[in-house]
Amino acid sequence: MSRSPSEIEEAIKNALTERVAPMLAFHKGGAEYVSFDAESGILTIRFTGTCVGCPMSTLTLKSGVEAEMLEAVPEIQEVHAEGVDEDEFEFIGEE
Repeated sequence: MSRSPSEIEEAIKNALTERVAPMLAFHKGGAEYVSFDAESGILTIRFTGTCVGCPMSTLTLKSGVEAEMLEAVPEIQEVHAEGVDEDEFEFIGEE
């Protein structure tokens, strides 16, 4: 049984509050829900606090926020953040 858009949005907001917020609050940062495209599975967030403009925000996005959100909400395929240039991020060993 698939969930309604409002149920998915509620699950996303709960996961952001319960799983992501404590992790980011440790460094006085945060994340807000912006939108979710059910067709593509892309969740868009907005970093707040010290996460805004932080040079580690891409790593935080992919290794922290995205990992938690993919585990918590199966409808999510990717997480993007407004103002974060993901093209700057490379894993060691990538060519």
